[in-house]
Amino acid sequence: MDEKKIRAQYAQNDISEVFANLKSSANGLSEAEAEKRLQKYGPNEIKKAEAESMWKNFFKNFTSMMAILLWISGVIAIFSGTLELGIAIWLVNIINGLFSFWQERAAKKATDALNSMLPTYVQVIRDGKKKQIDSKQLVPGDVFVLQAGNRVPADARIITATSMQVDQSALNGESVPESKTTKYQPGEGSYAESNLIYSGTTVVGGNGRAIAFATGMQTEFGRIAQLTQKEEKTESPLTNELSRLTKQISIIAVTIGVIFLIAAIFVVKYPFAKAFIFGLGMIVAFIPEGLLPTVTLSLAQGVRRMAKKHALVKELNSVETLGETTVICSDKTGTLTQNQMTIHYIWTPANEYHVTGNGYVNNGQIELNNKQLWYDENPDLHKLVQIAALDNDTSVEPSKKKGGRPKILGTPTEASLIIMAEKAGFDKQRVLVKYPRLKELPFDSDRKRMSTINRWNDTQAIVLTKGSFSDTIGRCDQIQVNGQVRAMTDDDRLRVKKVNADYAARGLRSMALAYRIIPKNEQINNLTVDDAENHLIFVGLVSMSDPPRPEVYNAVKKCHQAKIRIIMVTGDSKLTAKSVAVQIGLTSDKARVISGNELDQMSDEELRKALKEEVIFARVAPEQKYRIVKNCQANGEIVAATGDGVNDAPALKQADIGIAMGLSGTDVAKDAANMILTDDNFASIVAAIEEGRAAYSNIRKFLTYILTSNVPEAFPPILFLFSGGLIPLPMTVMQILTVDLGTDMLPALGLGAEAADPDVMNQPPRKRSDHLLNKQVILRAFVWYGLLESIISTGAYFFVNHQNGWPIQALAASGPVYMRATTMFLGAIVFAQIANVLNCRTNKISIFKKGLFSNKNIWFGIIFEILLFLFLTVTPGIQQLFHTTILNASDWIFLFLLPIPLVLIDEARKWLMFHRKNN
Repeated sequence: MDEKKIRAQYAQNDISEVFANLKSSANGLSEAEAEKRLQKYGPNEIKKAEAESMWKNFFKNFTSMMAILLWISGVIAIFSGTLELGIAIWLVNIINGLFSFWQERAAKKATDALNSMLPTYVQVIRDGKKKQIDSKQLVPGDVFVLQAGNRVPADARIITATSMQVDQSALNGESVPESKTTKYQPGEGSYAESNLIYSGTTVVGGNGRAIAFATGMQTEFGRIAQLTQKEEKTESPLTNELSRLTKQISIIAVTIGVIFLIAAIFVVKYPFAKAFIFGLGMIVAFIPEGLLPTVTLSLAQGVRRMAKKHALVKELNSVETLGETTVICSDKTGTLTQNQMTIHYIWTPANEYHVTGNGYVNNGQIELNNKQLWYDENPDLHKLVQIAALDNDTSVEPSKKKGGRPKILGTPTEASLIIMAEKAGFDKQRVLVKYPRLKELPFDSDRKRMSTINRWNDTQAIVLTKGSFSDTIGRCDQIQVNGQVRAMTDDDRLRVKKVNADYAARGLRSMALAYRIIPKNEQINNLTVDDAENHLIFVGLVSMSDPPRPEVYNAVKKCHQAKIRIIMVTGDSKLTAKSVAVQIGLTSDKARVISGNELDQMSDEELRKALKEEVIFARVAPEQKYRIVKNCQANGEIVAATGDGVNDAPALKQADIGIAMGLSGTDVAKDAANMILTDDNFASIVAAIEEGRAAYSNIRKFLTYILTSNVPEAFPPILFLFSGGLIPLPMTVMQILTVDLGTDMLPALGLGAEAADPDVMNQPPRKRSDHLLNKQVILRAFVWYGLLESIISTGAYFFVNHQNGWPIQALAASGPVYMRATTMFLGAIVFAQIANVLNCRTNKISIFKKGLFSNKNIWFGIIFEILLFLFLTVTPGIQQLFHTTILNASDWIFLFLLPIPLVLIDEARKWLMFHRKNN
């Protein structure tokens, strides 16, 4: 039997049948029986998916395509006779792997800290007596007690309930708590049965008893967690892109190696063995050994920047995937909205009052015609505020932390009424002394009202009633206008009904407030609900909503500018979902709203078509959110999905980027996600996307930078080969290593920290077909920058020889002149790369417009590479190892002046290209 049928059976059967089916009773299980069932069903906990072993996680950092290429390069370098280069390449690989492992372990620890929870306890009835146990020991058939503030420990059928309201948002995304009773009603949406409660939800009002029928992984919470754990993890776009880049570089390097192998045999007439070693050397020269650590460190910097913007990224490669995002499937409650019910308007027959401020703090006021009004300045407002505050069981405790969320002991709706009363200047505790409560008529889902009977004076009591508009207005036959009570006419009813409809059309939920004076000599304790809530005097309406986060308006606007579509996927009603979507500018009022029931009737083809248009999804179940994400991906979209509840976990796992809420999110959601928002704020997603786009752009910038130096590094063997050995190698293997793993590294890392270009969020997301190594990168690195550096460095080599008698004398193959020539060749590459790193900072705009010194990391890198080059040229012992020597003053002047024309030449190129494009 499937889960829905089992749920229906427990909901619809008489409670006596439920007891019989579970072999239990109102007195609960015996200790002995509970122990047997614990052995049979296991502990009441959500089992986590078996995590990859630490060793597997460790070794995967050494087996990526790029890492494998470096291992092979090290072998090739050793076989070609350059042992030092081979060992150095392997060391780079090892250090990079260790750093990646450390970074991801640090992110995991941060996630585990967010997930850590104190043990929870539950009061059960065992052997007819109440006792407290660890919730893990709860078993099917256990009878347990619930009070406001308790977390529901298992799926259960309600036995008794008094004004019980349960927050089920963790399971179904609903922002409004569900009323729970002993009587079965199917309700609207998922998990809406009135007499069932579910594991992972929270009791926010009332109390009751229930009998558990499912625990642990057999609960709805557990079932969804299991669905999430079965979902296979897909490779990130950056992982695929780096694999592609590795293949491209491998093909280029091997092709060049083969060309030079053939040239060495047929042009220079080398023997095969010597030609083979020469070809291997060319392959090593064209492999950018510094690329992998630079990518890793750049992504790590992105992770740190995102952490400062409240986004905890669990895996490095997720940074870039954010930048590719084309669609965000976002939950509404708590992500786009504040998850803090707020009163916006008070309506009485005489006036409409505006209530300012949002959330569960007294940060606003009651206004009439833009002027502040206190509750006692108007008789109708006075009475309405009195009803709202006294007919109320909720309290709001301010946060002890500055900027923290207040604690609500009760329901969100009643909390909003308490805050409204405070804004009006009403002191509930002081007033309660004068008008103490005599009796409560609790809220229930049948009549959808709550009333209290309070002392009014020595001879009278007052019935204070609040409830849904349609269920309260029918109990009223009088109306208060400007403090005067009169009979309610049909015109009055039509007018109030129209006001309520207008509020509903704006996505606001209304509540009616009324009262009645009764003689104190009536038998109040014997007064029935029907008698008490009859012949009421209507006072007015309050309208409320869960307001959007203030930052979300600008965040949504940025997404639209960046051509990122946002699809709201919520458990809330169609009307509320559309109202919020239109209010924050997420969609126009013409957007199609599809309910969960309508979605069930749609084929995947129909759904994919709908997903290409403006669309909102309301009243969706977990499987449906997962299906929406999957079909977005089938449309070719890169999907980021947000969520906080267990219902969101399958969709988070399926999405290219799953984003969980750190404050309100369940452990299951956090485990499934790639990224966790530590402030639960949609605006933080947009900031993270901006960082992701910058990260990819920066990877391409330092790819251009690193590949550029490979061209002048390849020139020496080319000159040596085609001159038949007449031109000695202008650059040694250890000098190549100096550039790739020494002087280039820190400036490249500086590029990785480059701030996003001003227009980065005005561009559409990167297409999957737009690869890292594209035509522009090849032209800039190999043809433009690379060729310039090759000409300059080769020119520097020949100029030193010219100063010492060339071409009359042969080019020096050893000795001081050769050492100075190779040092100048190396120096020319190092200083040309200074110009290159500055040029690579921008693609279109002038470096002077962005700020020549705005990226301090690059300048630290430049200073480091100059000092490293100086160290290599003046340090005895090191000079012999790297074939360098001390340069004279004129050499240093040339090197320091070299970057200036190179920067100016590229500035002219950017100006011409940008100017021509604009024209």
